[in-house]
Amino acid sequence: MARDIFHQQVKTALIKDGWTIIHDPFPIAISEAIKLQIELAAESAIAAERESEKIAVEIKSFIQDSDISSFHTALGQYLNYCQALEEQEPDRFVYLAVPVETYADFFELPFIQRSLQRNQVKLILYNPDREVIERWIN
Repeated sequence: MARDIFHQQVKTALIKDGWTIIHDPFPIAISEAIKLQIELAAESAIAAERESEKIAVEIKSFIQDSDISSFHTALGQYLNYCQALEEQEPDRFVYLAVPVETYADFFELPFIQRSLQRNQVKLILYNPDREVIERWIN
């Protein structure tokens, strides 16, 4: 499977921000019967640690024709990650990484904001050109 187009930029931004990448990609097994390879876990999920903080990052570029379709996919994958890690690594938090420009253009719409709040989505806003994290939203 191909990685997200901005995978390396987000990875570099996390390293610049003081994170140590410990898994790339970050596999998650659901059970013995189900060896889940969540699409982004195989493609572009990153597990990172900094001091005592642990995160898993799902990277999205939002470069497809439909932002709402990309959002539906990203939200579903994010929720799957949260559930799987809740069972296996409850001290690791999941973040959805999106370009800062996409956040300004799309994620600030009231419907999207309500969905993010309802589902308690944690976000990393990254600048792919500068390879930096602009903002963390918990």
